Amino acid sequence: MDLNRYRLTPIQRLGHSISSFFKNFGKGFIGFFVKIYRAIVGFFVKIGQGCKEFAVNFWHGDGLTKASHLFMGLSHICRGQIVRGIIYMFLEAAFILYMVMFGGKYLAMFFENFFTGGNVGRVETKDFWNEDLGIYDKMVGDNSFLIFLYGILSLFVIIFFVICYVSATRESYELEQYHIIGKRPKNLKGDVKSLLDNKFHITLLSLPMVGLFLFTIVPLVTMIFIAFTNYDAAHEVPQRLFQWVGFANFKDLFSGGSKLGQTFWRVLGWTLVWAVLATFTSYFFGMLLAMLINRKGIKFKKLYRTLFVATIAVPQFVSLLIMSKMLDTGGGILGSGGGIITQMVEAIFDYHLKFGIDINTTRICIVLVNMWIGVPYSMLMCSGILMNIPNDLYESARIDGASPARRFFKITLPYMLFVTGPYLITQFIGNINNFNVIYLLSGGGPGDLMLYTDGAKGTDLLITWLYKLSLGVDRNYKLASVIGILVFVISATFSLIVYNKSSAVKGEDNFQ
Repeated sequence: MDLNRYRLTPIQRLGHSISSFFKNFGKGFIGFFVKIYRAIVGFFVKIGQGCKEFAVNFWHGDGLTKASHLFMGLSHICRGQIVRGIIYMFLEAAFILYMVMFGGKYLAMFFENFFTGGNVGRVETKDFWNEDLGIYDKMVGDNSFLIFLYGILSLFVIIFFVICYVSATRESYELEQYHIIGKRPKNLKGDVKSLLDNKFHITLLSLPMVGLFLFTIVPLVTMIFIAFTNYDAAHEVPQRLFQWVGFANFKDLFSGGSKLGQTFWRVLGWTLVWAVLATFTSYFFGMLLAMLINRKGIKFKKLYRTLFVATIAVPQFVSLLIMSKMLDTGGGILGSGGGIITQMVEAIFDYHLKFGIDINTTRICIVLVNMWIGVPYSMLMCSGILMNIPNDLYESARIDGASPARRFFKITLPYMLFVTGPYLITQFIGNINNFNVIYLLSGGGPGDLMLYTDGAKGTDLLITWLYKLSLGVDRNYKLASVIGILVFVISATFSLIVYNKSSAVKGEDNFQ
């Protein structure tokens, strides 16, 4: 413990805490990528070990085991596991048929110009003069997006088949060893019993994993690959084929000298500032409100809680649309030139609320409205946690002469952060992707002449800018994909680093 720290002034202690935070965050950031590097190395080490095991099993296996490396399931059928062997044979036949008749063609076109740059596909759709009919006819060419989709699906089919193939060859060698020692292998009844007993988790998770693969992994991988193309409205199928462009989209986005690069850095900065303000204002004001309601001597506690909880029952989009109309400068009761309340405020304080006109004013209003929506949730959560803090801790602190502020910072806040640390991380990531508040309240406005003209405005977050790029006139899918990748990287990196550094992980033993 640094005892000299407690001899510093409050300002010096604050500076020490801030510097320690950034120091630890920097260490965690570096450590995060070190762990990723080690995980990648470990992955390839395991692949090498698997290849070695595969070669050993093939070399030391008998003729039936070696034949099973070519005909999956042959060893299973000959050594008693008939149903499992038939399934393996069916998978091998289906894989070969799929790749020959369908997947191989799309996979070849998908990777044909991947490293050299070029079209995704071979023949473009175009009009030609039909001599027989005497009219212009359309020659339908390749569909770049379908090549993308089927090529990625074929990649996953290959990965799935390799996993099944490795499993089948390993089992073939194990069956050979069972045959040598005279041990009877597990039959169909034993496999079914195992799937309903010690492997029941596999049975339950099979269907959800299929859904996760189809509706999450495949779209995510497709988005990642689109970021390396020039896919936009001008290249939408079947009009034209789009091309591989490598890291050109990333280079354009990160370039600080271009208007696009300046827009990205400004939108990214506001996104992070918004996420911090939206998360901690709602959290701390909700905590303070819960502490005020829970104080001894406060009457009508149930009424106060009911009133704040009632605000949660109102759908969020309804509250946001109403507040947007109320703040509207053109005639909202809180907007400039609006109702009598606003006119009185303007006459007394000589201040005109410029929501939707001035960027900073609009941002402040958005944060305040978000507090109105978010504080009741935090208050409700914190009320339950505060009731579980042992009163003995507070009594001991009072006997020792601790002030209310010291009791808050030494007892209440550490306990709250320990319990709600994962919740805060979730809220922070949710606010980075908080589409509803920004889009329904301000639509991303007001406009900013300094920003890139393709959809970005003064209060847009990365997620709302991504939405406008995807559904705008130009439908800039390539740039939207790059932004989607960056949002994922920022969210995942921050979540893992902060969670591992939080008291919920490091201080777990202190609250047992």
